[in-house]
Amino acid sequence: MSSLKKIAARRAELDELAEALAKQLAEVDAEREELAVAERVLRRLYEQEAEAATAGQEAGAPQRVQVAGRSVLKVPHRGEVADASALPVDYQRMLKIVQVAGGPVMVKDVGAELGVEVAVPGRLEPLRGKLSKLADRGWLHKLPNGTFTTRP
Repeated sequence: MSSLKKIAARRAELDELAEALAKQLAEVDAEREELAVAERVLRRLYEQEAEAATAGQEAGAPQRVQVAGRSVLKVPHRGEVADASALPVDYQRMLKIVQVAGGPVMVKDVGAELGVEVAVPGRLEPLRGKLSKLADRGWLHKLPNGTFTTRP
C-alpha cells in the first residue's frame, strides 16, 4: 500500500472518530443542560420550603410551590410525612379509592369513582399522571400492567 493510501485511510478513520466524538459531546452537553435546569428547580423548591418553615406554615399541610412561574401542589414522599393527611385533598381521595378497592385498580375505575368522564379520550391522562406521582413518591405501587395497589 502506498504512503498516500495509508494516509487517506488513516484520515478516514480519524474523521469517523471525530464524528462519533462530536455526537457524544452533543449528548453530554444536552444532559448537562437538563441537569442544570433540574438543579435550578430543586434549589427553588428548597428555598420555598425553607421560607415556608420560617413563616411557620403547618408542616403537614399541602404546600404550593412555584415551578416555571406556575403554582403547583407539592406531593411529599411517603417517608417525609407521618400520614396521608399531608397530601393534597385530591390525592387523598385517589389514595382512599385504591385502598378501599383492596386489590389492583385501573385508572378508569379511579376516574369513575371521582366522576371523570372515562369514555372521553384524554380525560384519564391527568389522573394517570397523579396516580403515577403517588407511586413515584411511595404512596402507591404501580404494577407492570398499569394498575395501582397500595403499599404496605
